[in-house]
Amino acid sequence: MGVTPRTDRPVAVIGGGVLGRRIACVFIAAGYHVHIRDTSPVALRDAAEYVGHHKAEFSLMPRILKSREEDNEGKADGPKEVAISQVDLELYTSAPYGNCKTFTELEPTISNAWLIVEAVPEVLQLKIDVLGELDTYAPADCYIGSNSSSMKSTSMLVKVSPKRQRNVFNIHFAMPPAIRMVELMTCGKTDPKIFPYLEAVLGECGMLPVTARRESTGFVFNRIWAAVKREILQVLSEGVSDPSEIDLLWEHMFRNGPLPCQLMDQVGLDTVAYVEANYIQERGLPSSSTVDWLRKEYIEQNRLGKKSEKGGLYPPLTKSASAQEPPANPHSVAKDIYLLDVGLGGNAKDVSQVHSNGKILRLNLATQKVTPVVVGLNMPDGIDVSLETQRVFWTSMGRNAAACDGSVWSADFDGGDITCLVSVGVVHTPKQLAVIESRKEIYFCDREGTSVHRCDFDGSNHVILVQRRVDPHTSLLEQMTHWCVGVAVDAGRGLLYWTQKGACKAGRGQIFCAGLDIPEGETAENRTDIRGLWNHLPEPIDIELDSESRTLYWTDRGEHPFGCTLNRAYVGGEEMDFQKVILARHFHEPIGLKLDKANNIVYVADMGGSLYSVSLDDGVKTVLVHNDVCYTGLTLV
Repeated sequence: MGVTPRTDRPVAVIGGGVLGRRIACVFIAAGYHVHIRDTSPVALRDAAEYVGHHKAEFSLMPRILKSREEDNEGKADGPKEVAISQVDLELYTSAPYGNCKTFTELEPTISNAWLIVEAVPEVLQLKIDVLGELDTYAPADCYIGSNSSSMKSTSMLVKVSPKRQRNVFNIHFAMPPAIRMVELMTCGKTDPKIFPYLEAVLGECGMLPVTARRESTGFVFNRIWAAVKREILQVLSEGVSDPSEIDLLWEHMFRNGPLPCQLMDQVGLDTVAYVEANYIQERGLPSSSTVDWLRKEYIEQNRLGKKSEKGGLYPPLTKSASAQEPPANPHSVAKDIYLLDVGLGGNAKDVSQVHSNGKILRLNLATQKVTPVVVGLNMPDGIDVSLETQRVFWTSMGRNAAACDGSVWSADFDGGDITCLVSVGVVHTPKQLAVIESRKEIYFCDREGTSVHRCDFDGSNHVILVQRRVDPHTSLLEQMTHWCVGVAVDAGRGLLYWTQKGACKAGRGQIFCAGLDIPEGETAENRTDIRGLWNHLPEPIDIELDSESRTLYWTDRGEHPFGCTLNRAYVGGEEMDFQKVILARHFHEPIGLKLDKANNIVYVADMGGSLYSVSLDDGVKTVLVHNDVCYTGLTLV
């Protein structure tokens, strides 16, 4: 479970400059209340304006859930709660975001803070003086972090009492929301129990926290970047290359290719040592902390990387993962994911506006940056893209499930040229949508319309392929067994697959198959080529087909343990007793899914606001992002 934003005590940010206001916005967007202190009223005004204008953008940063099992092991759970007046409590809890207050005086800023982040200019004496003042006025249990990127917090402790030093550390934010990295590091005396709690808080705020194992001159990334900069400058000074070529190589190798440590394991650590030894010999560089260390700790122990059974910088691959090239990193294997926020989540500040709160979001997994593509949508549910036409297609369920007020839309990849393909009044509640590039067609299900549809990319040639007959005199629960939801197409074999969900968690879901075209002389209502593949499923929703292996995947929202699952089964046989397998379970109302065969994973989105990757080999499930939203469909670019 995650960390609940505390509303009893504020976070204090000392310094309202470019980074200070961004740090404040990180916490405010996640529901924490923040006090900003600066001696300049102009800086405070600008900081407050920045927070007001950008907190919605910061709230879109994917939140990373951290396990709280460590609480049972006696680890820190943050400074204690203190009693505050009812007036203050109502003030703190009245807004959908955290509140922002500004101060020019230090003492009222921090008198009740549980966390203080110092973000004053990089002047050592200034930081020494500020930390001394914080020690004087902050509560005894308050955590105090310096945002310095170049100075150890140890060097700032001159005026800080020995008892307080256990709560002092470095906490370096890069440049949120574009760069979500934040690094934590001890002052040498910091209580180590602090860091697991802060990692959980920062992850819930949408940051990517990393804690250095020991105190260092420079954070982890700063040191790596310093070495990269030095070598780049040497390459330039020697006339070996130019900046544009260096940037091109970097982008190709590390933005679209293996990550650095993965790449060393892939090349082989013995080869890495040979290469580095050449540089050491030519330049007269020290070798004790590089090649000598590598040989002692890895090469002499036959830990050579991917080619070694003992592994290398990374542990050895499991048998199920041995085919991956290199080990799949679910945070970086896909470039962009388009996600649908249906609008029903906690980010709907006014429930009367949920029908205009839907969004198409573009998530870059490598950077974890979320960009709104289209906003103000009316209950979007299904989404897919055409790479050939560079367009995204989606369904809108409409305001009233009982009315015929759904629609189907498209836009370019950046949200421009929005076009209605199937207008209101034609379909009831369109759900999952599938794009078939080879046929220039889209397929979608209409839930309350109990039907499966097809049209061209421009909305023309709209036809109903399957129309389930519903007796109006039967009960609603019986009628729900005909509700069509998920759709998948095997274009090469001319087959159409769809789900019929049944009532919520009723155990009457079904999956069917038929030809892509209605048999000659028959209609969508009386076609005779429909085959039932499964019945009595908990509540099947969206489906995805691997046409090459003829494997069908589907999400199921039914009751645990057989519902709220990701399932798969082979559909290439003639018999009806296909063996369905639960690949992963314990989702929170899963709906959308998309295969990524190149990386041997499938992505799943659920209404609990989480996006997951699931290994196709062993079903290992990884939470990639978590937000206070309600995800339905997803697709990959």
